[in-house]
Amino acid sequence: MKKVIIVGGGISGLTAGIVLQRSGFETHIYEKNPIAGGELTGWKREGIYIDNCIDWLTNSKADDSEMYALWKDIGMLGDNVKMCPKNKFFSYTADGKTVTFWRDLERTRKEMLEISPEDKENIDKFCDTVKIAEVFTVPANKPMDKFGPKELKKFWPFLKGMGAVGKAYQGMSLQDLGDSFKSPIIGKAFTMMHPANTQAFSFIVSYATITSGSGDIPVGGSLAAAMRIVDRYKEVGGTLHLNSPIKRLVVSGNQASGILLEDGNEINADYVIVATDANHAFTKLLPAEYMPKKMKAVFDDKEHYTTFSKFHAIYLIDAKVGMPEDTSFWKCDGPTIGRTKMNAFGTLCYDYDPSTYPTEDQTLVQVKVIQYLEDCKEWLELAAKDKDAYDERRKEYADKLMAEIVKHYPEAEGKIRCLDTWTPATYASRCNSYNGSYMSFVADKNSKTVTTPGVIKQLRNVFLAGQWNMGSGGLPPAAVQGKFAAWRICKKEGVPCK
Repeated sequence: MKKVIIVGGGISGLTAGIVLQRSGFETHIYEKNPIAGGELTGWKREGIYIDNCIDWLTNSKADDSEMYALWKDIGMLGDNVKMCPKNKFFSYTADGKTVTFWRDLERTRKEMLEISPEDKENIDKFCDTVKIAEVFTVPANKPMDKFGPKELKKFWPFLKGMGAVGKAYQGMSLQDLGDSFKSPIIGKAFTMMHPANTQAFSFIVSYATITSGSGDIPVGGSLAAAMRIVDRYKEVGGTLHLNSPIKRLVVSGNQASGILLEDGNEINADYVIVATDANHAFTKLLPAEYMPKKMKAVFDDKEHYTTFSKFHAIYLIDAKVGMPEDTSFWKCDGPTIGRTKMNAFGTLCYDYDPSTYPTEDQTLVQVKVIQYLEDCKEWLELAAKDKDAYDERRKEYADKLMAEIVKHYPEAEGKIRCLDTWTPATYASRCNSYNGSYMSFVADKNSKTVTTPGVIKQLRNVFLAGQWNMGSGGLPPAAVQGKFAAWRICKKEGVPCK
């Protein structure tokens, strides 16, 4: 039985471990934290669950898609996992009008036309393109660079649809898309959920996930999902080593013999999968020159590929204040958070999943503020140099955001308190995240998302897994890249990938 060491116990590493165990390998996952799951996680404060990850889950609809099958295989979803319906993508309110990107696409079209009939051509084009994009799925059985005629034929409707979506909004950012509308309210709404320089294509595909009914959220959120996946890994015989940070891979010639732990222990293996942050992999675990050329080109091209993160604060209100569930934004003359002067304020109200807090007369709400590169770097430097100043800034920003909530919902006065905050430095500390980003690169309108095959040319028995290998990242890319790393090892060994 061949032995595989997996560096990192996030969703990518766990997926690789499950697939390899089923395929007849002995696997060991080494995770630096006391709990597995990576960014798919949550925690409790004052007995209240706080979710870090899932705003919607792509391919969560029970169908015959490869991605849904993978979600079931690893325990993310299943017949016993209840789902919270995602009834809207988000809404934006300004000047007495509200734009909502509903699950019901025709309702969205109708309400947009009521707000701005003069934008009919643009509204129809947008809604019609979203409808086309509902064919979106994530191929999950084998790497696309290994597709043959059979796979290409199977995914032809997907490839054709994505080609049509890309052509419809080629060379357009979300800012460009918004600017193309005569209605300033509809136009502004497009820049609420994602950074304004994000490709319009990405927004349309994300929204189509909701309208197709394939973006629902598992009850209990991210931590419960992560623990189901951990349980599945253990059920199939995998070994999980927590609190086990790795210093580097042990390399000799064109292969790795194993890993060296921070405590000095060396562990041997036949294969190694590096399922951690890509920058960390090639600055700490392996020499920089081993980074694949396609991946390095993206890291080097800072003009067209950027990273971002967010400042998060979560509040408990001991009352129901009329806050709509899920994600809502409103126009405001709000506070400045880092270098971001807020002209819109967004809340994520967890009323859609009451299992996250104990009583029916409370409101649990999270606020997220985008932090671009300079702010992210500042958070990282402050956390490293002056912990007290870092904590003071977190509190300062949390207080500013709480004041804005109270301004909009006066009934919350005296009944609201901050449970926790987290920053780009949190992601860097917990997950070794590049620039504190919880997603991989955002490609601008003049660029293409890049998928890097998870192989290292110089090493025959080391493979890469994780969201940094694929497009703009996220949970599905992380999971499938774990599957693909396992697939490549199975292929080398001549055994079926299960």
